[in-house]
Amino acid sequence: MRRADVAVVVLAVAAAWLLPLDGLATDLADRFAAPSLAHPLGTDHLGRDVLARLVDGAWISVGLTGVALAVCTVLGTAAGLLSGYAGGVAAGLVQRAVDVLVAIPAIVVGLVIAAVGGPGTGTLLLAVLVTGWSPFARLAHHLTVRERAREYVEGAVAIGAGPVRIAVRHVLPNALRPLVAHACLRFANVLLSIAGLSFLGLGVQPPTPEWGVMLAEGRQFMFLAPQLVLLPATAIVAAATFVTVLGRRLERRWGST
Repeated sequence: MRRADVAVVVLAVAAAWLLPLDGLATDLADRFAAPSLAHPLGTDHLGRDVLARLVDGAWISVGLTGVALAVCTVLGTAAGLLSGYAGGVAAGLVQRAVDVLVAIPAIVVGLVIAAVGGPGTGTLLLAVLVTGWSPFARLAHHLTVRERAREYVEGAVAIGAGPVRIAVRHVLPNALRPLVAHACLRFANVLLSIAGLSFLGLGVQPPTPEWGVMLAEGRQFMFLAPQLVLLPATAIVAAATFVTVLGRRLERRWGST
């Protein structure tokens, strides 16, 4: 992301904090208002401030993505560490589960879960978690197998360190940096899954200003007020691009596996 783009984002967020804007407040007399000092990006079909909804949506969309990624990273790393260090049946079971789940899109899982338990934020997170841990498990398994062959692990075994201590105190710290870089690279995928499920009505529900919800609400006014679609779509692409670029830089700095 260029410096000019970052400056625009910072100014928009600052304006949303400084101005008394409410992303949920409706004013039907002020529908589809043009940008002004009162509403820097105008209003939507219910007279709600678009800038305020975009900023509120960032906290929700990016926040849910961060939570989902953190849980996926922890679960996947634990599974990969176990399978990579223990080997045998445990490794086989984890790897077979990973092979199956990697091939299933989160949206498909979301459709199944929504059919059983109904749409909502819980459905959204569960759909992402069911499939999202598997790439981290695969990477953690590979890193653990690689680290097991290093001399420092052999030295730890020689002085009587147990497998849990070796895995947690020695193997995990050396595998952590590639896993963090991978989490950044997975950010776009998780963000798009969350926005896509909400767009389909399976995740966050209106009137909550989540970016996918904003896209779903704005699409029916695409020709009357295209900014209602273009702005949340741009926010999704910008956030995904920014974190992906960060992940690539971390991957180059820390090494790729």
